[in-house]
Amino acid sequence: MFEIVGYSSQWSVAPGQDISVMVSCDGVDSYCADLVRIHCGDTSPGAPGLKETTLARNIVGPIKGRKQYTEVGSFAKIELDREVEGRSFSWLMGIMATTPQKGERQFVFGRWNEAQRRGYGLFIDEAGYLEWMAGDAEGVRSVRASRALVCRQWYRVGVHINVENGVMTLRQDPVAPLHALNSASSAQGQWPGLDVDAVGVGVLSLGACPSGNATPRMTQHFNGRIDSLILLRGAFDDEALEQLARAPDLRQFVSPPLIEFDFSQDLSSDRIHDRAGFGLSGRLFNLPTRAVTGILWDGSAMDWTRKPEHYAAIHFHDDALEDAEWEADFSFMLPRDLKSGLYAIKLYSGDTEHRIPLFVRPGFDQPKAKIAFLASTTTFLAYSNSHYRLDEAGMEMKSGMFAVVNPWDAYLGEHRELGLSVYDTHSDGYGVFYSSRRRPIFSVNLQCRTWTLNGDTHFIDWLDKLGFDYDLITDEMLHEDGPEALAPYKVIMTGAHPEYWTTAMWDTMVAYQSAGGRLMYMGGNGFYWRCSYDREKPWVMELRRNESGARYWETMPGEGYHSTTGEYGGLWRRLGRAPQGLVGVGTVATGFDASSYYRRTDASHDERAAFIFEGVDDEIIGDFGSLGGGAAGDEIDRADFSLGTPRHALVVARSEGHTRYYNVVPEETLYHHPAINGEESDSCYADLVFYECLRGGAVFATGSITWGASLSWNGYDNNVSRITANVLKRFSSDEPFSFPSTE
Repeated sequence: MFEIVGYSSQWSVAPGQDISVMVSCDGVDSYCADLVRIHCGDTSPGAPGLKETTLARNIVGPIKGRKQYTEVGSFAKIELDREVEGRSFSWLMGIMATTPQKGERQFVFGRWNEAQRRGYGLFIDEAGYLEWMAGDAEGVRSVRASRALVCRQWYRVGVHINVENGVMTLRQDPVAPLHALNSASSAQGQWPGLDVDAVGVGVLSLGACPSGNATPRMTQHFNGRIDSLILLRGAFDDEALEQLARAPDLRQFVSPPLIEFDFSQDLSSDRIHDRAGFGLSGRLFNLPTRAVTGILWDGSAMDWTRKPEHYAAIHFHDDALEDAEWEADFSFMLPRDLKSGLYAIKLYSGDTEHRIPLFVRPGFDQPKAKIAFLASTTTFLAYSNSHYRLDEAGMEMKSGMFAVVNPWDAYLGEHRELGLSVYDTHSDGYGVFYSSRRRPIFSVNLQCRTWTLNGDTHFIDWLDKLGFDYDLITDEMLHEDGPEALAPYKVIMTGAHPEYWTTAMWDTMVAYQSAGGRLMYMGGNGFYWRCSYDREKPWVMELRRNESGARYWETMPGEGYHSTTGEYGGLWRRLGRAPQGLVGVGTVATGFDASSYYRRTDASHDERAAFIFEGVDDEIIGDFGSLGGGAAGDEIDRADFSLGTPRHALVVARSEGHTRYYNVVPEETLYHHPAINGEESDSCYADLVFYECLRGGAVFATGSITWGASLSWNGYDNNVSRITANVLKRFSSDEPFSFPSTE
């Protein structure tokens, strides 16, 4: 099924823009590429099916297939164009290993070439012992610590080589707690005749060493943290090693260091800097984690911007990925007159097909529609290549059913080199903070998961089927362009699951509403987590899951502030901006066994809501649909006036009949008790909400992920479709809404 996979240089694009496409083939000799417009991608039972219109065939002609290699694992490189160590030198650093006994050799740092077995380096051997090695034309010499490293324990480490007499020294001193003190070790070996060429070979690298081969370029990846890296002349002593317990500005050595890398500098970037005489700099590759606690952290600061010296650590992972670095197979320019919408580059060979979506926003000189559909590209990036259906032990219990392994789940499980999502954990158990779109991303695959892009195509299909004129815009536009991105539109319609939002996106929507804009929030579990984008690498997003919320991992103590922006991460609700204040509803529960329906309330007969139910006489709304059998399900939101739902908001319908597998989210309860599911909790329901805003604006919210999966039922002739159309027509009209009297 996945003999062809690929990705594009951009997601959010404009007519006339050049696009590069990176493709890897497995068993496919050649393939063709068409440009297609996507109407729907959901092929699950009862769904509209795959719908597309071909606009251009063979846009670049038949293309020769090839398999492209992806290199994973984070590391750092520091270019040294000459030998700086001298004939007797020492390196000092802080080290915390997170998989010391993983059964494979791990390279911590050094100037080592694995193919030539020359240079020097500090390793962790297969059994979890530190080993200080040097190699020259005569062979490899090493000294090994006498005690294994304790997992997740900080050590002050010193290593020394005296080229004159061949003495090599290794020492590891654990930092508290006391139970790790028996892992202290000091070892020394002597091998006279060590060649001076054993030092000064190649680049200085951290987290992995050069393999000497074309692929992989780096090998023996280290899982763990390094804090500071200091090069001294001569041998180190107790006093020198003790300086690692001081802030960089307070360290004092007998002789000034030759090199002193302080990883608390420029912490939001992929660069590391030497504060000593050489003024060297290095670069980080494949997104090692920054803004994590280091050897000095004592709990006195939880914000790295206040005490950066407590965060002078870099966490390397053997499964991290920023950029697949595939070569472009072809490039082409989008037609200048291309209408805004969801498109895809369709790659195919025989029965094998793969579609790479393109979110085409309107051109700058093109007239704008009154309606804009907002594609949740940030949420798509958060889910990216998630593995939790395979990796999460409690998945079946949570879902209330046997796990169904779909083809894309199996493929991702077999191809971990395509990187992780922020729902996954790294191989050492730490949560994944970063996600990059410079790789194949399966959350934007069509015919895939219904709560990412595939779920959003229900709305696109419905808009196309009913003949609404609309533009497609993206999260990235809100983040980068601010209020200007929304200003042309009367109404913004979201997709099924806009879960992840940046501060800029949130502020842009608030400004739009304040100016009289109208918002149709068509999903559930929206506006839930604060995330951020790397300012220098806009293809990289960051997430930290702090304090509360429905989550698959939790941020470690002291690491709640984003490295990319310095913002505190976590739930928008915990940040004082509950989604109820933005769209009237906020997340209350998640459940994936079956969807339910809404029952109209007395408020639905208020004259303010008359337009919503025009032509709808039913009391029960949405007791049908292709996702769980109902319009209220998967992840549901309700109104809460204590969290910001406007006092004049009308709850016009409320869901009922959810099962015991609908679990109320952690932030809704302060302690453990049995009545926290759909059968027993009196607060586990979705609300259909409408209210007016100032300056003629308004908000309509469904509070359910599965609302969109009910739109096409019975040939699009149903009460969910009718209500949605009624609201969209009224919201896109020029007639302003009147703010109700507060008397």
